Amino acid sequence: MPSSFYIPILLAGMIITGSSNSLWSKWQDMQCVENCSDPNPVNHVLYEQPVWQTLQMFLGEMLCFLPVIYTWLRARQHTTPVFLPDDLEEDVHEPGKIDETCEELRGWKILLLWLPAACDLTGTTLMNVGLLYTPVSIYQMTRGALVLFVGTLSVIFLHRRLWLYQWVSLLTVMAGVSLVGYSGSLIKDVVQPTLRLLGTDQSEPEVTKVLVGVFFILFAQVFTATQFVVEEKIMARYSVAPLVAVGYEGLFGTLSVIMCTPILAMPSIASSSPFFDLPRGWYQLVNTPSVLWSGIAIAISISLFNYFGLSVTRHVSATARSLTDTCRTLSIWLISLGLGWEKLLFPISLLQVLGFSFLVYGTFLFNGLVNPPSFLHPPLVLEETVGGEAEEGEALLASQHLDDTAALPVDLGQSGYDVLPKNVRVHAQGVSSAED
Repeated sequence: MPSSFYIPILLAGMIITGSSNSLWSKWQDMQCVENCSDPNPVNHVLYEQPVWQTLQMFLGEMLCFLPVIYTWLRARQHTTPVFLPDDLEEDVHEPGKIDETCEELRGWKILLLWLPAACDLTGTTLMNVGLLYTPVSIYQMTRGALVLFVGTLSVIFLHRRLWLYQWVSLLTVMAGVSLVGYSGSLIKDVVQPTLRLLGTDQSEPEVTKVLVGVFFILFAQVFTATQFVVEEKIMARYSVAPLVAVGYEGLFGTLSVIMCTPILAMPSIASSSPFFDLPRGWYQLVNTPSVLWSGIAIAISISLFNYFGLSVTRHVSATARSLTDTCRTLSIWLISLGLGWEKLLFPISLLQVLGFSFLVYGTFLFNGLVNPPSFLHPPLVLEETVGGEAEEGEALLASQHLDDTAALPVDLGQSGYDVLPKNVRVHAQGVSSAED
């Protein structure tokens, strides 16, 4: 058990690194990379390369191999090799024993992790496009719609059973996302300072831009939810350390971007949108120090965020990780307000707060972190297991059913005489022997 001083460090590290991911990405989008000396801001070209930003994320995930490699090298130098497997599991696995019935993910089967990496590549790129058009707080809050798509896909593909209160929580999340997106489209002045820095044509309505950005972010959640479902399918059959899985997904995602580079570099594709002009993006990246160093900071921040997140889940609980993630969204909003990227406009900003509250409550209700209303309570036995595994709830339900319906011998067609000696009779006052 870690010390009481170590746990706050993990929680603070998760909040700081998680917040810096989105903030650094938004700051990177605001950097001028071409025609910066032109006195007319309209002629400035800003860094709009969502594919390169996705590659930064995958490089950060690859850095998760470092603690695994360190643990492996440390284990090799151990003087008692018989204890090496236990030490390795203790360092890189989540608490609890690995299911011995699960086959270890090795050999060519590691390529199965390429499927969630492809979903991550698509979803992250779409979210980076959406971040170009939306304030960073709207971006982070809209990502909260992930639980809506994960819950729906888990019912369709994983054949999960959701209780009524969970469906109500998904509807609550949907209402929260709608309010957040609508409030973002109303607060035009929120994006005005950013648009002036970007040199964007002010004749284009900001409402349209924000709504397009929200659509990209919501559409990206479909791929992210698919990634989670595919990962769960793989983990149900094979055993692999979480940090190792993250590292392999980063490796496969990086290889995917590299393989797509020749295709995206074709003039017919590169000229269609600056988002996919990878050669131009590379030139902007290496020739603009602010973009280059912020990219390195994003990669390091993402690797540390994965490490802190897994450590919080292991040493504290998954509940603490969910609560910390909510604090991360709030910190992003407060920091963006402090930097002047956004403004509070009453009463429109209250609509954003209300939408965020719906998002938080719906997410907590779905994950069992808060008790559902009395009229939405699940069955009595499963109520004690809200937030746990469904299989555990079903097992408790079956056990309780057996205890309540335990059958006596007479109920099974037997009588008391069936268990007495042949020469014994039963009297009202007791038992006595009789000669036949």
